[in-house]
Amino acid sequence: MTDRRQYAPATQRNRDPILEVLRQALPATGLVLEIASGSGEHAVHFARALPGLTFQPSDPDPGALASIAAWVEATGAANVRPPVLLDTCQPFWPIANAAAVICINMTHISPWPATDGLMTGAAAILPAGAPLYLYGPYFRREVETAPSNLAFDRSLRERNPDWGVRALEDVQARARAAGFADPAITEMPANNLSLVFRRL
Repeated sequence: MTDRRQYAPATQRNRDPILEVLRQALPATGLVLEIASGSGEHAVHFARALPGLTFQPSDPDPGALASIAAWVEATGAANVRPPVLLDTCQPFWPIANAAAVICINMTHISPWPATDGLMTGAAAILPAGAPLYLYGPYFRREVETAPSNLAFDRSLRERNPDWGVRALEDVQARARAAGFADPAITEMPANNLSLVFRRL
């Protein structure tokens, strides 16, 4: 039988640093919606480490959905729901309520409307005080940009002119407009950031 699991090399490097931030940011119980789950490796890793939570992975790509389901089956992660098709650019989300939303490495590998839709959709399903967690590289106006992030931004835009490393201030402004407080920021390895927005 064909193994449908996909592997993202970056996951092995970043999953434990991300987990340490999530331990502090996420509630003890409830449903965590993961946006753009990709291979599914993050979802099963976090679920095993945080058994009090239920994880709902999602992705707009059918291949990713198949990979997520395969990872859940292979690991036997009982607190991970079957993945759902979810495109943040679309107004309908198949999840009506969540205790938290997490989104790893999406904002730069998607057009800006995907981030815009993420903020609007997350605000609609989160209660006051609940976290929206983002991880990835960001430009900051008051912080010198690492050469690796500049090179990464160029390579993204060469692949797709609608992609690119986003300015933290732009993401923060869009989150604020959707009803989130300014984020708590944690410096992460390889010039990435963890951003924890809270629903007002």
